Amino acid sequence: MLSRTMHDIRYNPVDDEVLVPNPFSNAILIFRGGASGQEAPIRIIQGPNTELNSPDRLDIDVVHREIFVPGRGNVLVFPLDGDGDVRPKRVIRGPDTQVDGTSIAVDPLHNLFATTGRDRAILVFDRMANGNVKPLHVIRGPNTQIDRINQMAIYPEGKLLVVAMPGVQGSMEPPRVFVGMWSLDDDGDVTPKWTITGKQTGLKKPFAVALNPEHKEIYVTDMRLNGVMTFFVPEVFKPVP
Repeated sequence: MLSRTMHDIRYNPVDDEVLVPNPFSNAILIFRGGASGQEAPIRIIQGPNTELNSPDRLDIDVVHREIFVPGRGNVLVFPLDGDGDVRPKRVIRGPDTQVDGTSIAVDPLHNLFATTGRDRAILVFDRMANGNVKPLHVIRGPNTQIDRINQMAIYPEGKLLVVAMPGVQGSMEPPRVFVGMWSLDDDGDVTPKWTITGKQTGLKKPFAVALNPEHKEIYVTDMRLNGVMTFFVPEVFKPVP
């Protein structure tokens, strides 16, 4: 039940499961961690009650056992063991939210999540937000250097958001691409705390990021290089009180 285009994947180490969104079938597919070959999902979240609409990204919170799925103007939250035509536990939606969800990352340590908003914004919400609620913080403006936001990840111990910035839409090799990092406490027109950018990095069009705090590394996929790059950045992985 996989398709030709799937832009996200998450591993649940507690239950040894792999979660993948399928935008063409409006479904979240859950496979066992040891799945191999043409093996069917062990669970599928799909149906009219789910409100899923071309899901392209997701993140999971194994502490509170939830799945966060950004959508067109909303964020849907499902139980981690959800199956079938299940209703969301919570739905963040409405004009006050400013949500235009194309990516998402959850911080279970501080009970926060970050997603994307209108006008090239990063929005930070309380994890338990529900309904037409205002974000706690909005990162937006020329100093942010944001042209377009793709996948994001959170280092909870450092309360740090790491975001892949692939540049302006439609350009094969945009002039300004980078991996940007902000504190989840940042608000307003804030310059990134750190960036991975410049010709020496080799980045052409960074698409996604993953974090390895144990080895102080950030992994970046690049859609022009068709590869994965590893950056050793120990200064980034510093816990905050």
